[in-house]
Amino acid sequence: MMLFHHRNRDRNADTRRVYALFEIAHTAVDFLAALCFLVGSVLFLFPAFETPAVWLFILGSVFFMAKPTLRLVRELKLWRMGKLDRLARRETGDP
Repeated sequence: MMLFHHRNRDRNADTRRVYALFEIAHTAVDFLAALCFLVGSVLFLFPAFETPAVWLFILGSVFFMAKPTLRLVRELKLWRMGKLDRLARRETGDP
């Protein structure tokens, strides 16, 4: 079973649930990153708010960095779930 393969997410109800939860988290992080950059950009228009603007850009960057991390963690979890399924089938003698 390979990482980042569509079969991993559709294996059973549990893998579909895990995939959906990670997609929700990924979308939320994406939205938060965009919001940080938007608000930070507006704050840069006012010199008095330059420091909070910089912090929002840093926070937005952290959120953007979290996106591929979430995807990798999701794929590793789905991959592990597949390994457990194969082990359970082997132990019970199912094909």
